Amino acid sequence: MKAIQVVQPGKLPELREVDKPSPGPGQVLLKVTAAGACHSDDFVLNLPEEGFPYPLPMTLGHEGAGVVAEVGTGVTGISEGISVAVYGAWGCGVCHFCSRGLENYCSRAGELGIAPPGLGNPGAMAEYLLVDNARHLVPLGDLDPVDAVPLTDAGLTPYHAIKPSLPKLVGGTTAVVIGAGGLGHVGIQLLRHLTPSRVIALDVSDEKLEFAREVGAHEVVLSDADAVAGVRRITGNDGATAVFDFVGLQPTLDIAMGVVGTMGDVVIVGIGDMVAAAKVGFFTQPYEVSVRAPYWGARDELIEVLDLARDGVLEVAVERFSLDDGVEAYRRLAANDLRGRAVVVPD
Repeated sequence: MKAIQVVQPGKLPELREVDKPSPGPGQVLLKVTAAGACHSDDFVLNLPEEGFPYPLPMTLGHEGAGVVAEVGTGVTGISEGISVAVYGAWGCGVCHFCSRGLENYCSRAGELGIAPPGLGNPGAMAEYLLVDNARHLVPLGDLDPVDAVPLTDAGLTPYHAIKPSLPKLVGGTTAVVIGAGGLGHVGIQLLRHLTPSRVIALDVSDEKLEFAREVGAHEVVLSDADAVAGVRRITGNDGATAVFDFVGLQPTLDIAMGVVGTMGDVVIVGIGDMVAAAKVGFFTQPYEVSVRAPYWGARDELIEVLDLARDGVLEVAVERFSLDDGVEAYRRLAANDLRGRAVVVPD
């Protein structure tokens, strides 16, 4: 079968021929209907070759959807022909976090060698995907897999990041979204639906700011050297109640800490730079500011996100690519030349 694989760090992935997997006991084989390309993939592709954390070659794609093609022995509750989305944050299933559906924070994944698809295990950028356990599948029902597949990360991650801040985001408050791209444009929609807050979006071009307005931002500010002053002109002395940084570079983290107000939240979602860090100290930011760095989301939250999409609340901007053209999706991702999310659809 065809698969898009990381072959050498620092270079674009390659379309290659690999063996079609077969499901073992407890496993499920999907015929892939859609796979999302994520900035996390670009981050992985540019990790240094020395000490690269994943086995090579590795099939990319931690956002996956498909139709159940085969089930291994012992699998119950799901049958062939069902359209499903893949919950990608695989864990052990039995630790304290996994027992609550928070497999994204599994405390034993490292010691047991458990890794998500596309981030250690073969991913969804292929004609078939082997899923380790049926509990990691969520039925899609009537949702289009191409439109729904980005929600497994680009929807789930901002949803998980925003939920803890909801009690603060009441009437008269301000939420700031830094980066209106793949995750950020979904974050704006979620904030508009889940809160009465004024939403201010920041990005680096007029085109991206117009996109932010289209998906619901009340105000937009160019993300440049004057960004803090630009946001503060809108919020006044109160500052922002919550700031969601979907970029994660040092300049954006500095902006986040510069615009947050007293008792506000700074939520670091993007991983643009491994060494970027928020500067925190008693005299560094307003009083009682909380800084969080969440990861992905819980299994039950994916169900909630898909329900929001089914209700028409979320609409992910998608550009489609065939599997044969999938490497081009990654080239455009690296060039920051996508409006929303790239989705690869096998032929």
